[in-house]
Amino acid sequence: MTPAGSLLFAKDLRKSYGPTPALDGAEFSIHAGEVVAVMGPSGSGKSTLLHCLAGIVTPDSGSIVYDGRELSSMKDAERSALRRSEFGFVFQFGQLVPELTCVENVALPLRLTGTRRKEAERTALAWMERLEVDDLARKRPGEVSGGQGQRVAVARSLVTSPQVVFADEPTGALDSLNGERVMQLLTEAARSTNAAVVLVTHEARVAAYSDREIVVRDGRSRDMMLEHSV
Repeated sequence: MTPAGSLLFAKDLRKSYGPTPALDGAEFSIHAGEVVAVMGPSGSGKSTLLHCLAGIVTPDSGSIVYDGRELSSMKDAERSALRRSEFGFVFQFGQLVPELTCVENVALPLRLTGTRRKEAERTALAWMERLEVDDLARKRPGEVSGGQGQRVAVARSLVTSPQVVFADEPTGALDSLNGERVMQLLTEAARSTNAAVVLVTHEARVAAYSDREIVVRDGRSRDMMLEHSV
């Protein structure tokens, strides 16, 4: 049964790579506007959980329901469309396109959905201003610092006004000061648009920006809020 009001919900997820189980009955839920940290040691299955929730990887069994729709019953094209328009992504190393300027990188998700260049770049600049990197608009990724590049990546993840932002170790390549600023800006911007944030991290100081923590270990999940309320 889906928890009341959940935007994204997963139950009894199982996924193996060869003989090795990555997920072994994991569960997850998140509401609109909520930031949930997925924590666990390296190899625990937390990134696999994120990839399943985002429709990038198909679990071997279990159920994932997004906005009332079962992800596993969708066609690949439908899941791809979700990732373009309703899901946003921030990765550890930003993964900006080096040949494009920063504003072109941020505008890229809009361009992929058919938005005209001027309109896409106008929206992109507005998000870059919110993330305090609008002065980097015409620079290429190789000309900006790691912290600046990650803020550009956050702007890109939010430019389509997604329902869910998936952030996989978004501060993993940054020093603590830049990491703190990226997390402040990411969570403030997401909450202002009522977007949910699935935050994969192994750092307690990053998880501190979340509303709730789910710990993944050996492919199983534990909701720390539920455990503490018992």
